[in-house]
Amino acid sequence: MEHEMMINLPIQPDEVPALRERVGWEGRHSDYPVLFERCNFWAGIRDANKALIAFGYIAGMGLQHGYMEDIIVHPDYQRQGIGQALVKKLLEEAERTGIEIVTLTYASKHEAFYTDCGFTACPGGIWRRR
Repeated sequence: MEHEMMINLPIQPDEVPALRERVGWEGRHSDYPVLFERCNFWAGIRDANKALIAFGYIAGMGLQHGYMEDIIVHPDYQRQGIGQALVKKLLEEAERTGIEIVTLTYASKHEAFYTDCGFTACPGGIWRRR
């Protein structure tokens, strides 16, 4: 991988929503920059033109447990190992900061990706506001 990954990469509030929209997700523009103030840390990668091409974060209380979310890689850069490198960088930072357990939710089609990154698949649940 020729792109440098950075923990707490400086990111403008509109960059992550734009990346989310590039992969077909809702932009969630109102989440940024609040997310940067509330999560433990994030990681990002820029291309040669300084455009944000990958992003992910871990949130939690900063104690034993964290939650990984929004592992996003620009479609033009997918299937090049960037997503796996991003997850591993976030897990290294979790370990460095003393987080012992990291959980996440994902679509079943992504199970092999996350198990290859070191996660153990397990049952869980989700609650959504109505």
